[in-house]
Amino acid sequence: MGQGDFRLSDVELDASIGRSTPDVEHERAVAIFDLVEENSFEPIGHAGGPYRLKLSLVDSKLVLGIATEGGEDVATHILSLTPFRRIIKDYFMICESYYEAIRSSTPSRIEAIDMGRRGIHNEGSQTLMDRLDGKIRVDFDTARRLFTLVCVLYWRG
Repeated sequence: MGQGDFRLSDVELDASIGRSTPDVEHERAVAIFDLVEENSFEPIGHAGGPYRLKLSLVDSKLVLGIATEGGEDVATHILSLTPFRRIIKDYFMICESYYEAIRSSTPSRIEAIDMGRRGIHNEGSQTLMDRLDGKIRVDFDTARRLFTLVCVLYWRG
């Protein structure tokens, strides 16, 4: 199988996730588009995809359901969200500050908040990569986009 086969071709968020604010909906749509457009996703021990990923929350746990494009089940991984709770809480707080700043603050203040937001987002992305270690191999950009979706799930969960 070629290297291009270790990628996601489709990402779906659990249907039970309701609609959110326009800002969160925009983040979700952009993250899914960017993720499908460019990603590196390799379930350990599987011959190759492309893959379809369904993300959901069950009993405060993140469920990653992985299937081939043809619908054949590959794996289901269940991750505790406990290691993410503080990071996600901090991320939501700084995102609220960021969206407020966009409406009323100076460019330097917006930039400072955005740097903090990116730092927390990077921390969450690294935590996700660590939690997936030995299960799914992803690059950092893929982990960043997945972390955005985890935040959206958590926000509704």
